[in-house]
Amino acid sequence: MGSISIIGTGNMARTIGGLAVAGGNLVEVMGRDQSKVADLAKNLGGGATTGEWGAVPAGDIVIVALLYDGVVPVITQYGDALAGKVIVDISNPFNSTIDGLAHREATSIAGEVAKAAPASAGVVKAFNTIFRHVLENGRPDVFIAGDDAQAKAGVEAFIISLGLRPLDVGGLEMAHWLEGAGLITMGLARHGVGNWDFALGVTEFPG
Repeated sequence: MGSISIIGTGNMARTIGGLAVAGGNLVEVMGRDQSKVADLAKNLGGGATTGEWGAVPAGDIVIVALLYDGVVPVITQYGDALAGKVIVDISNPFNSTIDGLAHREATSIAGEVAKAAPASAGVVKAFNTIFRHVLENGRPDVFIAGDDAQAKAGVEAFIISLGLRPLDVGGLEMAHWLEGAGLITMGLARHGVGNWDFALGVTEFPG
């Protein structure tokens, strides 16, 4: 059994929180609107608790389930409260037309989180290539990236507890390309696949 804190009360927070509870994890919900926090914790069940905004999260893993432009400011606001935690960024920094990334440099939201977070925190990119309803109802592969091996191992164990397969794509610099893979997923939904009922994954073909 693991322990996670989710910062955010939106659809992805609800979906990941539900899977986490079903997987036997302890779940804490945190957000600016305490009424929404309380509502989500109640709906998740499984003993899910609520945390005070800006306080030290109870979970060893802190999933930041916010829109991309709110992620780094919240990490900055939490500051030393995140010391020693594993921070998971799930955001996609799409531009307004969803045909490019909002940042033009070869960076990532997860990379910027690593700059803003306490030095003792581990940062992992994960879940950003999966549509919410597919995550809720399917068994997609979950790509992850990060520099801290111990942090990644913890996130991999958490993903496995959800009944999903984690796939490590490399160091935190690869988070930029995972955000690009999020764009590919959107492009496929609009064109090549023509619907939203799929996920990127890996199929092995043994020789």
